Amino acid sequence: MPALAYARGDTATPLLEETIGRNLESMVVRFPDRDALVSMHQGIRQTYREFNRSVDLLAMGLLRLGLEVGDRVGIWSPNCAEWVWLQYATAKVGVVLVNLNPAYRTHEVRYALAQSGCRALVAAQRHLSSDYRAMVSEVRAELDALERVIFLDTPEWDALMEPGDDGMEGVLAERMAGLHHDDPINIQFTSGTTGFPKGATLSHSNILNNGFFVGEACAYTEVDRVCIPVPMYHCFGMVLGTLACTPHGSAIVFPGPGFDPAEVLAAVAGERCTSLYGVPTMFIAELAHPDLESSDLSSLRTGIMAGSPCPVEVMKQVISDMHMTDVTIAYGMTETSPVSTQTYTTDSIERRVSTVGRVHPHVEIKIIDPGSGETVERGTDGELCTRGYSVMLGYWDDPEKTAEAIDADGWMHTGDLAVMDSEGFVNIVGRIKDMIIRGGENIYPREIEEYLYGHPAVEDVQVIGVPDVKYGEQVMAWVKLREGAEATAEDVKEFCRGRIAHFKVPRYVKFVKDFPMTATGKIRKVEMREVSIAELALEEAADIESA
Repeated sequence: MPALAYARGDTATPLLEETIGRNLESMVVRFPDRDALVSMHQGIRQTYREFNRSVDLLAMGLLRLGLEVGDRVGIWSPNCAEWVWLQYATAKVGVVLVNLNPAYRTHEVRYALAQSGCRALVAAQRHLSSDYRAMVSEVRAELDALERVIFLDTPEWDALMEPGDDGMEGVLAERMAGLHHDDPINIQFTSGTTGFPKGATLSHSNILNNGFFVGEACAYTEVDRVCIPVPMYHCFGMVLGTLACTPHGSAIVFPGPGFDPAEVLAAVAGERCTSLYGVPTMFIAELAHPDLESSDLSSLRTGIMAGSPCPVEVMKQVISDMHMTDVTIAYGMTETSPVSTQTYTTDSIERRVSTVGRVHPHVEIKIIDPGSGETVERGTDGELCTRGYSVMLGYWDDPEKTAEAIDADGWMHTGDLAVMDSEGFVNIVGRIKDMIIRGGENIYPREIEEYLYGHPAVEDVQVIGVPDVKYGEQVMAWVKLREGAEATAEDVKEFCRGRIAHFKVPRYVKFVKDFPMTATGKIRKVEMREVSIAELALEEAADIESA
């Protein structure tokens, strides 16, 4: 009888049953003089002892503000040392850190601060074209719970970091002693592509353990140096990044406040980084950058590619051209802290370029028929569900949405379509909502994308479905060509004909220089679809008029 698509992770290594603050202090004892944090753009370099001192100063500053266990403090800033200090300081005093996307505009920051009930906000003064001071001033009067706003690089921030002689060390120790590892400690807002964003509420245990096991999969030790160009407000930065590093005594390296491929290559070479993170679009940009050949990346051995499906061809180039022979793929979602499956450095290259790995330790996964809810057989696609320590406590102050996402048996329904093979390796074939149904045929965009990555002129490609009167939907490919390369829509279609099923051949091809993206580098297919529908409607109207 065929095996069911269910797997349970190894439990040989026990879960960490401690708070984030306690775990950090144990690492300070073990590795006091090893690098903990390097922020290239700020010129900051701290050992674990120095890093912990900054965290403690900030933690005592938060106590002086009168913040109690369970209060919420927002952080609105690009990547910087202060972001990480606040992450660990709030954990030490039991305050829930609320992550705000640096790309938020006024209506989004107003919603996030109001919905989470933040008592205080720490923010950069500005970032790129965003004037945070002006935006906060515009919405502050509408935020009844918000008592304090502290901007970085101001006297008020400096005062918050000042040591005092008021006995706060003892107060901090007492506060830490009263915390529990299952307490909520972080709120991360989902992207909100449909409706308002929801605040996934995560505990010490959720994110500390997930970070720890991610680091285990990458075989991290105190000699590793991890380059983190992904944003801290996202779980990729603050869990797979910082919380994979500190439980192993590894160094956190920020190449810049945001993603810049030249800064990433310089940071890896200059700091002799052993690990590099990114979503596929970041790695594509690094591989295409003119500095790649002259950058010494020989120190790299591992890293994580995640955030969206990873093209096989890109993965192969990362291994061959960037020395990342032990690179891993991770899959997850904010609501699961985030990682549920990951490849290991010991997995074959074939597995690491074609799957998102196997179930994580202490986690269960299953693949179900979206209609019946029954677990399907291995080799059959269905919706991926996950259960275990990593599942969020719930959406902040939203029990109705929580119940829609997590069923009565504790299973988080991801909305992702997946297949599990006979050895338990999982492949993500698409999103339920992204699946194209053309004339009754189910088409997974990723399959077509993977094929088109093999076209010599194609640097990047994204496939969506657009409405069609006859078939319900048609396939459309947005194509970004390699620098200097040329191709026509007919070239792209001809590359597909006879090699993939006729109904998968793109009906429409649109050439673009870039794709609409979120701040984390995820492609906004909803926006692509909206743009395409509008453009096709205009073309149809023009055809009718000319006829």
